[in-house]
Amino acid sequence: MTPDFVPHDSNAGAGQAREARRQRLILAAVGAAVLVAVIAWAMKPGGQSAGRPGGRGADAGRPIPVRAVAASTGSVDITVDALGTVTALKTATIHSRVDGPLLQVPFREGQRVKAGDLLAQIDPSTFQAALNQAEGQLAKDEAQLAGARVDLDRYTGLLAKDSIARQTVDAQRFTVQQLEGAVRSDKAAAENARLQLTFTRVSAPFAGRVGLRQVDPGNMVHAADANGLVVLTQTHPIYVVFAVPSEHLAQIYPHWSRGDALPVQALDRDGKVVAQGTLAAVDNQIDTSTGTIKLKAQFDNTDDALFPDQFVTARLKMHTVSGATLVPSASVQRGAPGTFVYVVNADSTVSLRKLTLGPASGDLVSVQDGVRQAARRRSGRVDRRQHPRRRRPGHTHPDPRSAPAPAPRRRDERPQRMTP
Repeated sequence: MTPDFVPHDSNAGAGQAREARRQRLILAAVGAAVLVAVIAWAMKPGGQSAGRPGGRGADAGRPIPVRAVAASTGSVDITVDALGTVTALKTATIHSRVDGPLLQVPFREGQRVKAGDLLAQIDPSTFQAALNQAEGQLAKDEAQLAGARVDLDRYTGLLAKDSIARQTVDAQRFTVQQLEGAVRSDKAAAENARLQLTFTRVSAPFAGRVGLRQVDPGNMVHAADANGLVVLTQTHPIYVVFAVPSEHLAQIYPHWSRGDALPVQALDRDGKVVAQGTLAAVDNQIDTSTGTIKLKAQFDNTDDALFPDQFVTARLKMHTVSGATLVPSASVQRGAPGTFVYVVNADSTVSLRKLTLGPASGDLVSVQDGVRQAARRRSGRVDRRQHPRRRRPGHTHPDPRSAPAPAPRRRDERPQRMTP
């Protein structure tokens, strides 16, 4: 049986394809138009957002404060900041020098102790018995030595009368010398036993603060214990070790080698000064991996503001620059022209002045070039995106963002003075 063939209309298929392409083009054109409208609405400065609180146009008519401050001349400190670690003046892990049961630990954890204070007591009975035995042996040998010396004197008298052989006298003399050596050995043994007995009292080698005890009373302690009994640190005074870039060494080392007291401040993480000290030491080599050199500052730390292994910011004052031009840090602006300030001219107009900054000191920053002492700078809230319009200091004016940017002024055009 022969199958029936359905005729295919090619013209109808081509028409459907053209219709589908036409619909896609229409949708693309509509989408592009909507996108352009959204972009134009977003870029419009006085758009719909101006009527809403907090929108871009909400601050359009709000005045901004303007204040003129005269540049001043003063001194500014050249400092360098670096992260430092607090290090105790002395740190000692207290170990027992003899083995034995620990009887008592009389200190309180965290307590300040003086040099020679008792830190631990080990059972002394074994060492006391050894001392008694050594002293008994010493007494026995001393008695034998005394008898031998008496016999030697007697034999020497008989030899003078030719009543005894010289060999007997010589033998007695050697016996005396042998006993004298035994006595010296006994004395050393007794002294060693006495020393071992003193080791049962563990004392503080220097004044400082004890940490947490590592062994409780009743335990057997050994001289080979790795942790020891307690850690003792001396924190009056105390050190801060920090590293600064090696390029500062040329400014630091001449002062330190002459014995000048370079001041160092220790600051906490909030920038608050917690201690005042001086530079105590400079390392003898530069770390090639970091390009820094280690410094050590000493602090009295009488108020215990610094603790060992604490992280602080060390601020080293290298020298002081006198006669520098100082401006408030708030008046310095940064934008497309670079670093600049707004300077009030003699005709009460404001102009932009590019400058080169120097070291800062607190809320003031020194200016190396661009502003003289007599100049006045405008400080306050400013729009950094465009050159501000001329305005008089002491008055408030609308935000320049709410108005179009002013046309550039020709060279032969003189600025007009604004009246309040």
